Amino acid sequence: MENPACILEELKQFVVHDALPTVYYIPDFISEDEESYLLQEVYKSPKTKWTQLSGRRLQNWGGLPHPKGMLAEKIPDWLQAYCEKISSLGAFSGKMANHVLVNEYKQGEGIMPHEDGPLYHPTVTTISLGSHTLLDFYTPISSLEDAVPQTEENRYLFSLLVRPRSLLILQDDMYQRLLHGIQACAQDTLTDKVVNLSAAGAVSGEKLTRDTRVSLTIRHVPKVLKTKLILGRK
Repeated sequence: MENPACILEELKQFVVHDALPTVYYIPDFISEDEESYLLQEVYKSPKTKWTQLSGRRLQNWGGLPHPKGMLAEKIPDWLQAYCEKISSLGAFSGKMANHVLVNEYKQGEGIMPHEDGPLYHPTVTTISLGSHTLLDFYTPISSLEDAVPQTEENRYLFSLLVRPRSLLILQDDMYQRLLHGIQACAQDTLTDKVVNLSAAGAVSGEKLTRDTRVSLTIRHVPKVLKTKLILGRK
């Protein structure tokens, strides 16, 4: 697998040291005006761009990642600007982000623990809009025989509080070794298991009510097919 990134030196101040390597949590990465603009553009998108899943709906921009390669599509300017901004931080080892997944989570919705997998450069970057969430991290289900049942509860390690307008960058063990998910609930009670409380301006014991959250997951897909080659085989 490729080396994950060559992050700019000035971002090192945003490393979350109480997590595994490596998490960068950057509060207020975008302004309130940018947040409003991005939400407006998300909801201006044609209805045909939305895919409804259990517990969330999404938009896919840039193409559909596939083991044989992604047939690239043009990313609209309103997203391309942020692909360029995040790529300029060194998040993708000098490569340009070429894929954006827009997820909408209404209050009480979440996503099961999962990994993003090998189709992407081993870095995931996420801008959050509209609401906070808690991103929970888990060890994978082990193939070893164990007397203790491998439930979500006993595989849970820690959480990150992700505020609106923040940028989250996950690499290394955080990307390659752990699963991440979001509990389906309407309110979060913060505990010491939230490892970026201080960076996110929060305290243990605080209760936060969720609203609708839109996330922009911006990534680099290394394997891209050229349209001309596909057309030439018909």
